[in-house]
Amino acid sequence: MPRTITAESPFLLIADLVREHALERPGAPALRDADQTLTWSALDALMDRVAASLQRDGLQPGEAIAICVQSSVRYAALYLGALRAGVVVAPMAPSVTRESLAQMLSDADAKRLFVDASAANLLGGDWPTRDAIWLDDASTGMPFDHWLAPEGATPAPVKLPPEAPFNIIYSSGTTGTPKGIVQSHGMRWTHVRRGLQYGYGTDTQTLLSTPLYSNTTLVVFFPTIAFGGCVHLMAKFDALRYLQWSQARRITHTMLVPVQYQRLMAVPDFDAFDLSAFRMKFCTSAPFHAALKADVLARWPGGLVEFYGMTEGGGTCILNAHEHPHKLHTVGQPASGHDIRLIDEDGRELPPGSTGEVVGHSAGMMSGYHRQPDKTREVEWFDASGKRFIRTGDVARFDDDGFLVLMDRRKDMIISGGFNIYPSDLEALLRQHPAVADVAVVGVPSEQWGETPVALVVRRAGDDTPAEALQNWHNERSGKTQRLADLRFIDELPRSAIGKVLKRELRERLNTTVR
Repeated sequence: MPRTITAESPFLLIADLVREHALERPGAPALRDADQTLTWSALDALMDRVAASLQRDGLQPGEAIAICVQSSVRYAALYLGALRAGVVVAPMAPSVTRESLAQMLSDADAKRLFVDASAANLLGGDWPTRDAIWLDDASTGMPFDHWLAPEGATPAPVKLPPEAPFNIIYSSGTTGTPKGIVQSHGMRWTHVRRGLQYGYGTDTQTLLSTPLYSNTTLVVFFPTIAFGGCVHLMAKFDALRYLQWSQARRITHTMLVPVQYQRLMAVPDFDAFDLSAFRMKFCTSAPFHAALKADVLARWPGGLVEFYGMTEGGGTCILNAHEHPHKLHTVGQPASGHDIRLIDEDGRELPPGSTGEVVGHSAGMMSGYHRQPDKTREVEWFDASGKRFIRTGDVARFDDDGFLVLMDRRKDMIISGGFNIYPSDLEALLRQHPAVADVAVVGVPSEQWGETPVALVVRRAGDDTPAEALQNWHNERSGKTQRLADLRFIDELPRSAIGKVLKRELRERLNTTVR
């Protein structure tokens, strides 16, 4: 019988828990996508074949493989099988450039690369097509089924300590130099134990439509597996199909990013779907605006939880929105055992009531950036006792009840004429206008002020409000230092695969100087 996970449970390997579920409930579904279902017994056997194949190929515990494919049952089984062999997984986005992929493969020192058709255009150079292993059994290169060890193959058992590396998550791949965030088995175990409070169990049905290369997805994927639930994987998010799956498959848990919630709530027939099986909905990765949270609470059954934190780990804040509907403008309170503090630009700790950069400490912290000790030191902060914290780059303040109110990313803050301008304040005001469907405010160089704010606005369908009128509306309601120098319409804000607005890309597009 699978052991019961409690807050006091000693460290366990997730791959070992899969074996226990397979012995107890062999015919129950563990993984599902649009085309395939794997039972616990079948998943356990496939993980054994993957682990045995990697050991046959000479991979040792602590060495890495790279996976660059769309989410699927086969992807998830490969990931879990690698963990059974003690092999570190470096999941990568098929949307990256060839140059970024090459950088990440080199940084991870990946011994094997697994791809599918979504990544076909990235291959070449040091990773020719023939050297990759294809999960969709493409005619070029080695098909996954041919690479796999025979049915019934079993790997040599591997024992790992909590500090052993689990995966390397890359923080950037579309622009900039990718940084590999090394997360340990112990860090993942803290995420599993955190799941105790969210109703995970053998009857859990979790729907995930964010990619498996993102930590956003993994913080829900692995607890569902550890507790014996079934994970339903969508290769690509589609709002209508998401609702159809949720109703037909009686989904109980999900993780979505804010832009996905926005698109789901805008589906004309949203209220016609039976979503009564939902117990808990999670959100992270990007600003989740209070009005959208309120709409989700009003129209979608089950609890709503927002996580605020970083892939690098450190401190996490949690907002149980269904329990604190008057705190929807915040990201909640520090999680149990998490130490969240604020520091100034010189690294000095700030007193209560101050606004400063968020730093955090917890049991769930990255080991460091892979092969980049200088970058690791840049994001570390130590208090007077030597306690290690991770710097977030976010500017925030605590309210009187201990809830954290985010202002902005420090790098996105605009300094105009010596005054700090938080783009989120300007964006919140613009969202009150009925013409605005989406908005981002960025700083551009100014000859007079150093920097000045410019708004990029997505108009609601059918609206014809002139840009000048909308800019004037905003400036009439804002302080002198917060007035917009310009406002432009844009068809769609550029976003990452997990919904973050790419403000650096917007600044590059503007490429202008204002007097």
